[in-house]
Amino acid sequence: MHIIYYNGSDASEDGLNAYRKSLPQANIRQWLPGDQAPADYALVWKPPAEMLAGRSDLKAIISLGAGVDALLRIQEHLPANVPIVRLEDAGMAEQMADYVSYAVLRYFRRMDEYEKFANCAQWQPLAPRTKSQFPIAVLGLGVLGKAIAQRLQQLGFPVLGWSRSVKAELGLPNFSGEQGLADCLAQAQVAVAILPLTAETNRLLNRTTLSHLPRGAYLVNVGRGAQVVEADLVELIRNGHLAGATLDVFHTEPLAADHPFWQEPNITITPHVSALTIVEQAQAQLAQKIQRIEQGLPITGIVDRHKGY
Repeated sequence: MHIIYYNGSDASEDGLNAYRKSLPQANIRQWLPGDQAPADYALVWKPPAEMLAGRSDLKAIISLGAGVDALLRIQEHLPANVPIVRLEDAGMAEQMADYVSYAVLRYFRRMDEYEKFANCAQWQPLAPRTKSQFPIAVLGLGVLGKAIAQRLQQLGFPVLGWSRSVKAELGLPNFSGEQGLADCLAQAQVAVAILPLTAETNRLLNRTTLSHLPRGAYLVNVGRGAQVVEADLVELIRNGHLAGATLDVFHTEPLAADHPFWQEPNITITPHVSALTIVEQAQAQLAQKIQRIEQGLPITGIVDRHKGY
């Protein structure tokens, strides 16, 4: 079995060697420009189009992360008959739920305000908020979105969900469609975005949609940066309609040093770390998927190229 490997975020040999250990029966090589030698599988993260163009011999193109938007951006170069497979969780759900819970609790307990008072040596108690009157809207109810919604429910918050289709099995108020998004946001004190990037979700969170949130509401984005119209978000925070935002993803990464987000005190920025792939869990999952393909068995995580996830 021959596997080509490319990680556009980490060119070191560490990740490659880790996958070699989990797939000892395979010959895994780092893909380099000009490599057209035969391969059975491609393990990739943000690969160049040249790597995959015309490779109809592949049994699967496997993403090293849950997101596949970088692959779908070069979709016209990908062999049409080769399935794209994504990671499912691989330790990311728990991390994501932790991150979002922290961001929500920090805003709910008014810690951002207390930090400002502390910086001014000001002793200023604030009125407490009530969880029952602090609903959270989770936009995107895939594997990660479900984990976030469940964690927030465990913390005692009312949770609303918005997704491509209604998921009644989750046991929470669930909305879909354009009007559903407006209705969902209108009831929320915090909106948590954990959506895949598709044609429908690109620039979804703009001045119009974010204005459906009540005055003083808050945004947490751990999905994809291109879903937020960044200038609109800054405007809504500066005019007081939104209290602020915690952002882990951005339209362009790394975020430029002169980006307005850095200058906005009500925006908390992290460098796309809300959920990082745990290599050991990813290794086990990908090895299992490859073994099942080799045995002619079905696998989960196959991407619908039309839906974008």
